[in-house]
Amino acid sequence: MIQKRIGQWAVMAVAVPLAAAGARRISHTIEARRGPSGVSRMLSRGADLLRPQKAKRRRRFW
Repeated sequence: MIQKRIGQWAVMAVAVPLAAAGARRISHTIEARRGPSGVSRMLSRGADLLRPQKAKRRRRFW
């Protein structure tokens, strides 16, 4: 039971933020190369859903 909780914590503390950061980085790369598209907007929205506080912070500087 404790191992299951540690696994859940690891996913929430490590994997989810990494996935959000990766999606956001891919989105910015696509937009830099080809301009805004449906795929880049979808990736940004997905990252915003995973880490909404990070999205608010980042938009302030762009």
